[in-house]
Amino acid sequence: MSKLILASASPRRRELLSIFDISFDICTSNIDEVVRNDEDPKQVSMSLAFQKALDVSNRFNNNEIVLGADTVVYMNNTIFGKPKDYDDALNMLGILNGCIHSVITGICIIQAGTNKKIIDYCETKVRFRHMTHDKLKSYLKTDEYKDKAGGYAIQGYGSVLVEWVEGSYSNVVGLPIAKVDSLLGKYFGLELL
Repeated sequence: MSKLILASASPRRRELLSIFDISFDICTSNIDEVVRNDEDPKQVSMSLAFQKALDVSNRFNNNEIVLGADTVVYMNNTIFGKPKDYDDALNMLGILNGCIHSVITGICIIQAGTNKKIIDYCETKVRFRHMTHDKLKSYLKTDEYKDKAGGYAIQGYGSVLVEWVEGSYSNVVGLPIAKVDSLLGKYFGLELL
């Protein structure tokens, strides 16, 4: 059986994969995550996932299965990546406040030392409650917004912001597990369960 390599430094992705009885290593990529708002968010997330997986797969050559992922938040022709600082996070949450947005995770799986690869994405709709400015500031005091696309974490304190989710919950956390399992099984003969 080929070894699974997670091409991500994300603790959330590591936690989601750790639930399953599958051995994997972590090897982070060294790419610059450049996001432009004039590009399609699905293409952006898949491109970044591909760049991460390719960067890491180039370090291996024994048929290791490398999984790369990238998550963006998208609303009104704007892509929201990770906030630069507190003020950027407050601005993001203010825009998302009371609205429906998309969480899009690009996925790329590459088998090292081969030409075998698959690139896909998962999209989930999320509706935020309407929150007061003070409530948003209270959330930001938790520091949970740091290193999170859109400036929130649905699995933590950020759950108070979310009214409903349509689609994959694990996608909003950072890795659409059902989609990943399906792709691994169909194309690489590796299953999470």
